[in-house]
Amino acid sequence: MSNEHSMNRPAGLSWFKSSHSGTSGGECVEVAAAPGAVHVRDSKDERGPVLRFPAAGWAAFVAHAKGD
Repeated sequence: MSNEHSMNRPAGLSWFKSSHSGTSGGECVEVAAAPGAVHVRDSKDERGPVLRFPAAGWAAFVAHAKGD
């Protein structure tokens, strides 16, 4: 699965965490869907690096993580 570090942050993304993430401030990632891509960042570092994955690659990753 390829990814790229994005220095140019896409504007207008709606970031969210998994419903399984706790409120204790643990180690979490946030994701934001965009046409054809999914962006991923560290929830503790909103200005840090953002990874961009092709939508199909992200869907395959999620399916594998769920055991589908």
